[in-house]
Amino acid sequence: MIDPISLDLLTTSASTSLQHLLPNFMMDAATSQISMHPEPLLSSTSTFMVMDSFLSTTSSSTTLLSFSDQGQNLAGIFFQASLLPYLVFLYFLGFRGNRVPNLGYFGFQFLLVFVLGTIPSGIVTKTGYGLSLANVDWLHGAAESLLTVTNILIVLGFRNASIDTPSEWAQEKPDLPKMVALGIAGIFALGCFVGPALFGPHSPFLFGLGDLPTSISNIFPWVAYGEPDNALSIPTWAIHFSSVFEFLFAMNVVWDYSTVTQNESWKGLTWGMLPLHASGIAACTYHVFYNNPDLQFLVTTQAGLTLLGNITLAIAAIRIALSNGWTLSELDPFPKAPTSPMGLQPDAIGALPLQTVAAADTDGKLAIKLTTLTLATAYVVKYGELGLDVFLSPNAGLGAAIVAGIPAITAFTFYNKSKGKDAFALPQMGGKDGEGSGLSMADIKKFGVAGTVAYVLTELAFWAVAFPVASAAYFQSQGHWPDLIADSGDRAIVLGFVFAGANVARLLLPLRLGAALAVAPWVDENIIARINKSKV
Repeated sequence: MIDPISLDLLTTSASTSLQHLLPNFMMDAATSQISMHPEPLLSSTSTFMVMDSFLSTTSSSTTLLSFSDQGQNLAGIFFQASLLPYLVFLYFLGFRGNRVPNLGYFGFQFLLVFVLGTIPSGIVTKTGYGLSLANVDWLHGAAESLLTVTNILIVLGFRNASIDTPSEWAQEKPDLPKMVALGIAGIFALGCFVGPALFGPHSPFLFGLGDLPTSISNIFPWVAYGEPDNALSIPTWAIHFSSVFEFLFAMNVVWDYSTVTQNESWKGLTWGMLPLHASGIAACTYHVFYNNPDLQFLVTTQAGLTLLGNITLAIAAIRIALSNGWTLSELDPFPKAPTSPMGLQPDAIGALPLQTVAAADTDGKLAIKLTTLTLATAYVVKYGELGLDVFLSPNAGLGAAIVAGIPAITAFTFYNKSKGKDAFALPQMGGKDGEGSGLSMADIKKFGVAGTVAYVLTELAFWAVAFPVASAAYFQSQGHWPDLIADSGDRAIVLGFVFAGANVARLLLPLRLGAALAVAPWVDENIIARINKSKV
């Protein structure tokens, strides 16, 4: 989700701190402290105006402290690292041969507006209320609405490019959604400036439209507990679940775009979006537990999934661009000679017509379905959990199960959708028609050197993640980060976490082998083939 937004940073001391701050990209405006959200800047001038306004009303040292804390925790490090792969994703997705719908691409770009919006909103909550953004409902919901707009733009763009009867607005006023989105962003920016004078820290988003009075909610027979002050309002829950459902819909329309373009590589983008879907589930799970600080590992998990998701998005976009004729010559900034044949292939692919299909539902029916599902889920979660004491205390096991379980169901859904098709999909875990013993190293060896290299890369990825995750687990249990250099006791505990995770990972051997098999064709084409070519 990228458009070249200026990354110019201020030359002041404030900008020095900001250089290290990157986004929580995908699914939530506030699973963490403000320090976990600062983003790249639209321009040095516009950012300076925003920052100057806030800095003039509060202590600059306090503001910079909230920023500098970004780099002092594992989640912050993950968020920092997530920008570059996302920028790579946007660059390759926007390649002219890909035939990306203009509105859909704008939606991916608009995500950076959401990311940027967390800067002023986070400063307001931290310096004005002394709370994290997740605990200030009116601004939390407003910031999350920018993500909802992002997902709507992506869905509308890809859907209307895929159907043979586009919506009337798409034909007569194709820029209308863009103007509406920018207008919402402008209202949000205005709210950041004037809102603190109008609303308290726990004022509900949209004035709590749809919230049930306590006298009514207590009538429900299952209600046994009261809500804490930081409980999300119905509008804020609705915005969150709307984002989740819209993102699932976006994954589906991107998958179907492979049929429209006759290019199976687009299915890889859906798989690349899966970690970001899991990131959103982690955010919602944190809110279900009323943002309990003892479940900070959910914030770290969300950040790690955000980084992983942006990397898989970039890989998927690179595959799409390569399949449509992208070469290294595209990086040449100088214009090609009029007689040069370079670039003819992507130009020809970009000119091909899309193989549109009939729409299953009208825009109105889809809107009704989404609204009904969103509101129903919001009410069930907000008032249903009042009868369960499990959410009033930190339950790491349940939280981890939710974060792992829901995305697993999503993955299984797309896996089933890919059966019998020549697509970028998770391979079968067993023999034909369920027979056979499943995947083994023999399957890896069939790919030769490429299979071996792919397996090594997937195992290295596991170990690269294992130590940061083990350190985070140590922090959660001990209250401080491990000293791996000077303290042998800390090293032993961290290694214990790592090897415990390794034993659990052994149970997931088919999935690890499947990941290696899925990566093997790419390794063969982009690594092994190039090495062999250089030897000739």
